[in-house]
This record gives sequence, C-alpha cells and structure tokens, in this order.
Amino acid sequence: MSVIGKYFIFLGSLFSKGEKITVYWRRFMEECVGLGVNSIFIVAIVSTFIGAVSCIQTAYNLVSPIIPISTVALIVRDMEILELAPTITCIVLSGKVGSNIASELGTMRISEQIDALEVMGINSSSYLVLPKVLAAMFTFPMLVIMSAFLGILGGYMAGTLTGVITERDYMYGIRDSFVPYNIFFMLVKPFVFGFLIATISSFQGFYIKGGALEVGKASTQAVTNSCIAILIADFILAQMLL
Repeated sequence: MSVIGKYFIFLGSLFSKGEKITVYWRRFMEECVGLGVNSIFIVAIVSTFIGAVSCIQTAYNLVSPIIPISTVALIVRDMEILELAPTITCIVLSGKVGSNIASELGTMRISEQIDALEVMGINSSSYLVLPKVLAAMFTFPMLVIMSAFLGILGGYMAGTLTGVITERDYMYGIRDSFVPYNIFFMLVKPFVFGFLIATISSFQGFYIKGGALEVGKASTQAVTNSCIAILIADFILAQMLL
C-alpha cells in the first residue's frame, strides 16, 4: 500500500509547479520521436507476422464445410482490432519504451542530474516525466492503428500466398458485419496503456537508489509491472466498454 500511495503522490507531482508551455512542447516533440517514431519498426514487424499467423491458424481450425471461408478474414479483423493490435503492441512497447524510460531516469538519479534540477528550483518530475506521459498517450494510438492495418494486411498476404483463402473471400470477410464501435474501443486501450507504461516506468526509475545494478533491476521491474498493469486494465476496459 505504501508503494501505491507513493505512486499516486508521484502522479500528483507531475501537475504541480509546471514550466512554460514552450518548454513542454519542445520536450513533448522530442519524446514523440523517441517513444513513437523509433518504435515503428518493431511494431511493424510484430504486427505483420502476428496477423499472418492468425490467418493461417484460423484457417487451419475452420475445417467445417458449413462455415464460409470468408469467416477467416472476419476473425482476423476482429482479433486485430479488439485485442491483438492494442494489447500485444502495448506489451511490446512496454518492453522497449518502459525499460528505456526507467533506465534513463534511473541513470539520471544515480548521477545526481535529477538532484541538480531540484536544486535549481525545477519540478524535476514534471519536467522529465510529464512530456513522456503525454507523448506515450499521443503516439501509442497511432502505433496501434498502424499495427491493426499491418496485421490485417499480413493476414491477407499470408492467406492469399499460401492459398488458404482467395483475395475475394478475404476482402468480403473483413467488410462483413463490421462494428464501427470496435475502432473506438481499440483506440481507448492504447491511450490508457500508454499512460500506465509511461507513469509506472518513470516511477520505477525516478526513485531508484544505488548504482548501475539497481538501474537494471528497476528496468526489469518497470517492464514486469507495466505488463501486469496492461493485462488488468485490459480486463477492466473490456468489462466497462463492451
């Protein structure tokens, strides 16, 4: 309970004694590049192959002649939009982005850079962490949109190239019984997950004590706690919004 209380106090400190908007804007754009743009490659690779595997495995299990083959594309579409694109992408990002945030802040703490900011009268948590949180909440939904598109495209390429489904059936399946609300649900999840990943990872790195060994432990703990928080939040959001 003491750790949870300290975490919420840390969240409150992000919004007190802020700097000028121009300062935050500059750092926000830098973090968008660091957290979002630099993660495009890994997200693209993971999403494409997950979509391809989902298509092949779904076609393998749908052996009944009663079920139309276009159902394969429908299942791939709904799996990508509802779960695979937002959740798996954010779990991957928790490993890449979360460990990076925790190790960066942890290194700044043990090298006394954070203490130097506080001596100069700067709210170090707001100056260092708030741009990261805002950048994660802004860029993660964009990465999830790209992930969903590439996942469906990967399923299309795998299905048509291997011959398990025709192009016509796949295109019909991804348009069949489409629910627009699912897109809204897909975009809410990375918005929440981005907040959790950025704040939890920052919390782990910001209050580190010790040396280089503790930085590695904080990075590992940040990834572990972020993944657990994502899974819990995923269940809560599904119960609330579906």
